[in-house]
Amino acid sequence: MSVGTTPGGTTPAATIPAGTTPESERDAEFQEHEKILSPDFLSAAQITEMLAEDIDGVQQKLKKFLNFKNLNTCLKEAILLDYYVSGFLWARGMEFSVIQYSKFMTLLDMLLHNLRTLHMSLEDSIKWLGEVMAETGPSHSQKNEESNVFNIKQANAVIDYLKISLFQHYKLYEFLFYSTREEIVIGTEQVLEVVKPSGGLFPNPLEEGISFDIYSTFIETPPKLDTEMKGLDQEQGPEESKSEANTFAVDPLMGFTIKDIKAVLDQVTDDIVIGFQTEINEKLQIQEEAFNARIEKLKKA
Repeated sequence: MSVGTTPGGTTPAATIPAGTTPESERDAEFQEHEKILSPDFLSAAQITEMLAEDIDGVQQKLKKFLNFKNLNTCLKEAILLDYYVSGFLWARGMEFSVIQYSKFMTLLDMLLHNLRTLHMSLEDSIKWLGEVMAETGPSHSQKNEESNVFNIKQANAVIDYLKISLFQHYKLYEFLFYSTREEIVIGTEQVLEVVKPSGGLFPNPLEEGISFDIYSTFIETPPKLDTEMKGLDQEQGPEESKSEANTFAVDPLMGFTIKDIKAVLDQVTDDIVIGFQTEINEKLQIQEEAFNARIEKLKKA
């Protein structure tokens, strides 16, 4: 049997002396760790720039970095912006370092990337998160403590945050990326009948108000009315027109004094009040008779 082979004829991947770790394997492990959550979602300069902003400033910066231009009309962009802004503000409360900010924001982006492009289920996303946190968090062997991004407390806090943010609403994010939404009709096309200028006494109706048939039938003044009035004035003499005008100008109350008018009004008012009193007395009498009849029945009982 040759050296370096197994009884089955296969060659082992590496021969490691007991109690030692080769430098090549240590370098490969460190390089593999550097590939985790790379490339960064946000650069160190962008993170430093946002750390100096308030909540509105962080939202504006992320809007610019993500190139979201339709927040007022696109629900998808608004939800994603809220997702990243909430994560960044939570990380600010944890007082992360710049490298921890970078890895955490990249983690948020990668989880959405796996959901959107790989159609990763909730179970697979949780498994993937566990593998990533095992690499970026504290290792049990403590071989590379300097390469760990999060300590135990921070790693548990990251997992708890993802539980209440993304994982708790995973179905909603799936609906956001996979479901086609119906186009909401915010306007309808209608044919409106525009009224031609009439030049009459009344203004033209609004186009969206009433139809031309109703306007011309009930509102618009017939244009022949003026010509007919002029023809009648020409047929009648000036004396006849003046007499008609005088008849219309006579005051119908002429010849009555204020006392006469007051007396007529008092008489009309008395007649109306007497009528009301008579009607009320009749109703009261009917109710009184009904109550007396009930009282008699109760006495007999």
